[in-house]
Amino acid sequence: MLVPAAFIIYTFIAAGPIPPETVMSPQWFVSLETAEAGDTGEAELIPFELGDRFGYLDAAGRFSINRLRTGYLSLSASYWAEYTALPEVLELRDPRDRSVISIEGGRGYPLFLEDQIFLISEDQIRLSALDEGGDLRWAYTFASPLTDIDAAGGLVLAGCLDGTVELLDAQGRRIFFFEPGGSRLQVILACRISRDGSKLAVISGIDDQRFLYLERSGDSYKVGYHEFLADGFRRPVYLAFINGDRSIAFERQGGIGVYSTETRTSRYIPLEGAVAALEGDGRDGLLYVITAPSPETKRLAAIRLPGTVIMEAPFRTESVFLGRQGEELFIGGESSIASFRLERR
Repeated sequence: MLVPAAFIIYTFIAAGPIPPETVMSPQWFVSLETAEAGDTGEAELIPFELGDRFGYLDAAGRFSINRLRTGYLSLSASYWAEYTALPEVLELRDPRDRSVISIEGGRGYPLFLEDQIFLISEDQIRLSALDEGGDLRWAYTFASPLTDIDAAGGLVLAGCLDGTVELLDAQGRRIFFFEPGGSRLQVILACRISRDGSKLAVISGIDDQRFLYLERSGDSYKVGYHEFLADGFRRPVYLAFINGDRSIAFERQGGIGVYSTETRTSRYIPLEGAVAALEGDGRDGLLYVITAPSPETKRLAAIRLPGTVIMEAPFRTESVFLGRQGEELFIGGESSIASFRLERR
């Protein structure tokens, strides 16, 4: 089934000028139910998940993989794996559907971050890093189950159910430990690390929930900013370094927050509905977010940083996908994906 007509109408009509100089120019529109996977040559591929489908496509709308999901899925720009609740064998494949590694022995669940391969144990307290051949590089055991993990700059940042954050180096050794506190219930809902590893961002706690920004200070990190979020969430939240790590976007009730690491100021941007997708790029000072006013209705918002909504376009769909590659923006609804080129005029 194609995307409902409202998605096509609203999205393409709204694909006009974004003041003052950027225009969303429609490029192509494809149905996942009819598009066939094939040879994409050496083109850079974008991973996608949309409804019950997943795979990889290039900027021209060609698919190297387009298939129905039948189990649990881990997907990244470099690897993917589909597996059962208690996998005895994990087969890791690349974006062109070639087998890369087979891991036997039920060693955990796969996670792919920064072109690295990790396994999380079934009890979610042990993290193992593997090399490209599937051999163990290092393993680290946490005191509490993991709730979020990120990797960048050769470092691994992990948040735990007990409200602690740990930073590991390339050998799996702990180099920083942090306990934000300040909330009735201690838990880490999201944590991210900048590309060079010099900055950290954390969403922690329930009653009250907090956003925290930390920056490297000598051999450690110190809190550079924190903010209480009046009404928090009891689930994982969206959090991303964007705009060349000059800003941090984070989900909050009734919209998103944007913190500038340069001016050390935070902006609240009201949006209708909970965040359903957020592209973690924000290059050129433009950030795109999809919210869900209802289960069947979504809104695409373009935000000019630090915090001005300059375009909104509603469409009808239950599942969504939002991706970006350079100047190409990819928007998916139901069983179709559309591409737009962000042009400066």
